Amino acid sequence: MRSSLLFAAALWVVPLGANADAHIYARSLAATCANCHGTDGHSVGGNEPLAGMPKADIVRKLNEFRSGAKPATIMHQLSKGYSDEQIEAIAGYFASLPAKK
Repeated sequence: MRSSLLFAAALWVVPLGANADAHIYARSLAATCANCHGTDGHSVGGNEPLAGMPKADIVRKLNEFRSGAKPATIMHQLSKGYSDEQIEAIAGYFASLPAKK
């Protein structure tokens, strides 16, 4: 729990200005998903793999969790912690990764 809080606090240090590296920013946000969905979205079972999933599908699912339209154990809480722009960045990051074969 403490390491999760430290990581979340570290995200505030990531520069959000025009000079920020968008890929590194998105990867930093997406890193929190690894706890359940595996490193770089390559799930080892139990949870849906995110790598290679179309961006629109990820955005839609996260918004469904946020609204409560999609049932969840914890995703409804986690998804509410991200802005629309952060969800777009996370979804774009995972969509850019190759799916595990």
